Amino acid sequence: VCQPPLNPKRRRRRLVVQIMITLYSIKQTGIITRFIKGLYKSYISLARVIDRLANFAEKYADLPTLGFTHYQPAQLTTVGKRACLWLQDLVMDMRNLQRAREDLRFRGVKGTTGTQASFLQLFQGDHEKVEELDRKVTEMTGFKKSYLVTGQTYSRKVDIDSLCVLASLGATVHKICTDIRLLANLKEIEEPFEKEQIGSSAMPYKRNPMRAERCCSLARHLMALVSDPLQTAAVQWLERTLDDSANRRISLPESFLTADIILSTLQNITEGLVVYPKVIERHIRHELPFMATENIIMAMVKAGGNRQDCHEKIRVLSQKAAAAVKQEGGDNELLARVQADPYFTPILGQLDSILDPKTFIGRAPQQVTRFLSEEVRPVLEPYKSKMDVKTELQL
Repeated sequence: VCQPPLNPKRRRRRLVVQIMITLYSIKQTGIITRFIKGLYKSYISLARVIDRLANFAEKYADLPTLGFTHYQPAQLTTVGKRACLWLQDLVMDMRNLQRAREDLRFRGVKGTTGTQASFLQLFQGDHEKVEELDRKVTEMTGFKKSYLVTGQTYSRKVDIDSLCVLASLGATVHKICTDIRLLANLKEIEEPFEKEQIGSSAMPYKRNPMRAERCCSLARHLMALVSDPLQTAAVQWLERTLDDSANRRISLPESFLTADIILSTLQNITEGLVVYPKVIERHIRHELPFMATENIIMAMVKAGGNRQDCHEKIRVLSQKAAAAVKQEGGDNELLARVQADPYFTPILGQLDSILDPKTFIGRAPQQVTRFLSEEVRPVLEPYKSKMDVKTELQL
């Protein structure tokens, strides 16, 4: 049966659709749209992690704990302040994810090599109609902007930008979970541990930080994946080559999937972090006498003592106490040695207040309160309705 000829308008409409399909536009739009959805899902999951960790930081804002530099005991901080260091990086990741999502644009109706030559021919040289078509199709696909210039594809730098923020998130998670693993070794903080969970198949008494280890393992993979779009963007010849396709089919979805499982695991960790204040207190007692020596000297000077004489007394007693700790495996007896020395009689009644751990944490609690109020809670405000979702893991 012969079909009646199409009228000019319908023929032109069909031609426009054929040109758009042929020129990869729909597929490119789908990829960008998946980027948008993937980034949105990532920062919803990240918002939940930030929410849980913010609650943890608030709860332990003023609990003193040993700070470490070079993984050696340094000045005291608080458990909540340390959590705020983790939070600061996560908030930066949240902003990066949002920026990457907001920067995404539609490729636009650009044609085979990005010149819009086919569309200009279709509209008989009318540039305004070509631009109008580009604008309307951009709006129809839900985008506010399109790239003004492209080759056959959008720039593969777009892939780099999207995966770089995920890789940066991976670095943050790796640092947080490494800290948790180190603190678990000290028995100060532990990730949640299920009632029937097996900590070690060989040693039943152990409680290995399996969740944090899993996060670190996957975070390394996530950080490594960003090398794929970097290499792909670097080797795109002229207007486009097809050696990007197979690589992108693996690296792009794998990055989002990896970020998703990392965030769900980290959410599970932050929902059940366990703190052991008595262990933390014992570690502080072991180190605090050394940290308090300057305070003891100042108290003696205020009581009328000579600073140089006091410094020498403290130096000798500290060396003897340190030798007992290191060579004999004993406790830190510096405080007992100070109490036994008649020279320090004028300040014996002040030693308890001098050695109060809360006098060594500076403004850590105030910093936590202000940071949560000014930088963390406002970031979470748009996602309040999505905070109630909890995660359960099969270990």
